[in-house]
Amino acid sequence: MQPLNLPGPKAQALIARDNAVISPSYPRGYPFVMDHGRGTEVWDVDGNRFLDFEAGIAVASTGHSHPQVVKAIQDQTEKFIHISSDFYHEKWITLAEKLAEIAPWSGPSACFMTNSGTESVESAIKLARYHTGSTQFIGFLGAFHGRTMGAVSFTASKAHYKNGFFPLMNGVVHVPFPNPYRPVLQRRPGMGQGETVVAFIEDEILGRLMPGEDVAGILVEPIQGEGGYIYPPDDFFPALRKLCDKYDILLIVDEVQSGMGRTGKWWAIEHYGVEPDILLTAKGIASGMPLGAMVTRKELMDWPKGSHGNTFGGNPVSCSAALATIQLIEEQYLENTRVVGAYCKEALEELQAKHASIGDVRGKGFMLGVEFVQDRESKHPAESLRDDVVYKAFERGLLLLGCGKSVIRVTPPLSTAKSEVDEAMLILDEAISLAERDHALV
Repeated sequence: MQPLNLPGPKAQALIARDNAVISPSYPRGYPFVMDHGRGTEVWDVDGNRFLDFEAGIAVASTGHSHPQVVKAIQDQTEKFIHISSDFYHEKWITLAEKLAEIAPWSGPSACFMTNSGTESVESAIKLARYHTGSTQFIGFLGAFHGRTMGAVSFTASKAHYKNGFFPLMNGVVHVPFPNPYRPVLQRRPGMGQGETVVAFIEDEILGRLMPGEDVAGILVEPIQGEGGYIYPPDDFFPALRKLCDKYDILLIVDEVQSGMGRTGKWWAIEHYGVEPDILLTAKGIASGMPLGAMVTRKELMDWPKGSHGNTFGGNPVSCSAALATIQLIEEQYLENTRVVGAYCKEALEELQAKHASIGDVRGKGFMLGVEFVQDRESKHPAESLRDDVVYKAFERGLLLLGCGKSVIRVTPPLSTAKSEVDEAMLILDEAISLAERDHALV
């Protein structure tokens, strides 16, 4: 297929205006200037049509401008748009009740509403310190938890996220994340890779660096997102849960990207049969409206009045969008994600069989990763080839995003149909073929 003429004249003009007034810190991937979208389809300001297989970094969970979500937003704005958290409104109570209903643990829950994923992380840091009286934390290499000072102290996916901002929050130690495709630690006798990482934490971190009683929490993504869509082995989270129980450490799971049905279950942690203590969500919770939440076991939410708060968290318009989003996911899109997500993964595995540059295809539901390598034996990352694939796909009408060193994430809306997967795979196939030719990997 012929590439589109991108960026078009309207897009070029808007990009020039953007460059004059917007912070250069935003990590723009390619010159896409959106005009409107419906479902998995989006159009730029020059009228070019695209399939959106990045969904605003896994945010547009019900697709762009779903009629039920739009109506929920419109209905709420006609009543009132804002009331601060100094007061009460029904929508955030109903949303908190729903989040408690789908929380991945038994027993009562409590919720603190936020505006974003990074704010959810910051809330968990404060609550964990307050509740436990301890000050130290354990995070993981490859993790991404946000860019504010507390969250970026845990983020360890790219060094440049911290460049120029030291010193950060102290008291955070990072350990390897178990990566089945690229193991970091040599497996200990009689242990799986995940159990080996947990043994390393106990022996080397708790044994040498910080006593367990000083550790407030372990913050972990059930599936590393920015780090490369890494799914840990099945033995990891059960062993980690046992470690946390042994030392009275809070297990805090960051489901900002992996939650809200993206893997075919409400929460990715459910794939591992483990109950966390604190769960963090945002991104796909409200189909694009700014909203997040820290959900905890009820008994942990013991901080006093005024110890934490915000102005916009639990905004009624965002809560209305979230309630409509959850209903759609529950009634339609969880099942669609399981079925069409499996179909998409099979299609990606067919591309892997065809293209030697694809070293690994992994994931569940619509949280899929495609890792590009220079050769499959060495598994050496092919970062520039990955970037070329992303751009060539964009030129042909498919929006994708990279992650990790050489991975493309496939995260379309949970409403995506098989026919849209078929169309996207044709574009991706051609983009890979062209990139392999240009990089002499054919």
